[in-house]
Amino acid sequence: MRDTIFHILFVWYPYVCLSAFIFGSIIRFDREQYTWKASSSQMLRKKQLSLGSNLFHIGILFLLMGHTVGLLTPTALYTLVITPEQKQFIAIVAGGVAGVVCFVGLSLLLHRRLFDARIRQTSTYMDLGVLGILWVQLVLGLVTLPYSFSHHDASVMLVLSHWAQGILTVQPVDAQTLQGLNWPYLVHLVLGMTIFLIFPFSRLVHIWSAPIWYLGRKGYQVVRTRRVLTAGPSARSPNQPAE
Repeated sequence: MRDTIFHILFVWYPYVCLSAFIFGSIIRFDREQYTWKASSSQMLRKKQLSLGSNLFHIGILFLLMGHTVGLLTPTALYTLVITPEQKQFIAIVAGGVAGVVCFVGLSLLLHRRLFDARIRQTSTYMDLGVLGILWVQLVLGLVTLPYSFSHHDASVMLVLSHWAQGILTVQPVDAQTLQGLNWPYLVHLVLGMTIFLIFPFSRLVHIWSAPIWYLGRKGYQVVRTRRVLTAGPSARSPNQPAE
């Protein structure tokens, strides 16, 4: 029975989540583009938003990058530069710092959405659910750090990376190899896959539309100053075109 449960969770379930993640995002973009947004609540309350949002996004970007590189880089490739033990130490330190930064930011955002009556009224169950799942996922990730410190041979990191690479290459490893992992790792994996599953049905889809091309755009965006806006049409210079 235990083998069957692990096979369902760590061999079949990843493909269910990835299929929903990819095809669900495509279908939503094709059919519901007006819902393809983050739905900012800045107009309702600015307090905590700037700090919380910046900390959360900085932390989550580093975590996503670290998990992607850490799990999907073949062992034979990175061992040309560093040992698995060194890679694990870097992952623990960098991931721990980014995790704490992200946790603080997300806690501020979650507190703001739960305890401000106006924002809570404009929030859907999915909005609150996603924030809650992300918060629990971050806590679980931080809980795994002491366990990782105790595995000096980087054995757990190797098991997790081989599992992730097997899923991606459609050559899944035997799920029994994960049965020796501590429970925080297992719950962290399942909850992480669940985030991919609910991704297309939440505001998380705005990640696909992140304006990263702004970094390479030519020229600057022309924005009117507050002085010109408040002065009205009479304050326009002769060479300034009308709106």
